[in-house]
Amino acid sequence: MLWKTLLPLLFYYSAHATVSHRWSRAMLFPAAQRFKRSSAAFLNPVLQNTLEDVVLLYEFLLAELDIDKSQRISIKDEELASLRKAAEFDTICNEIIPKSITEIRRLSSKLSSYPRVLKKEDFERTVLTMVYTAYRAAQSQGHQKDTWTESFVNLYKALKHDLMFPYNKEPS
Repeated sequence: MLWKTLLPLLFYYSAHATVSHRWSRAMLFPAAQRFKRSSAAFLNPVLQNTLEDVVLLYEFLLAELDIDKSQRISIKDEELASLRKAAEFDTICNEIIPKSITEIRRLSSKLSSYPRVLKKEDFERTVLTMVYTAYRAAQSQGHQKDTWTESFVNLYKALKHDLMFPYNKEPS
């Protein structure tokens, strides 16, 4: 009887240990692993590859974003919006990050039990999701405001945990 229980557990552990990291990333942001309709490439852009990219992302966020009725995010500043990185920013904000409260809660739940440090693209997307959530919280009222605010706090806690992850491990 014991071996009948042990065998499936061993199989599960073996299968779980061999899953590639690419698939675990797809679980956090499934839209990043879909094919883009206009090309044969995966839809998986990353904004921050250099320090200049980080500064540019900061400028995008400071330049005032426009979020229309269909929840599409765009940069109001025409000069910034014409940059190549702005197109990647648009793709990440409008195709990859979750927009519904259900998807954002699902992301928060996955992040709260994430077993390792986030990859830079997942960290970046989580920050952008947090920015979107803050915007929605500011625009909402009553119960909806509380729901968006709670989601914002949960994303903040997940990012804080990720930043502190190396320091939270117990010494061996």
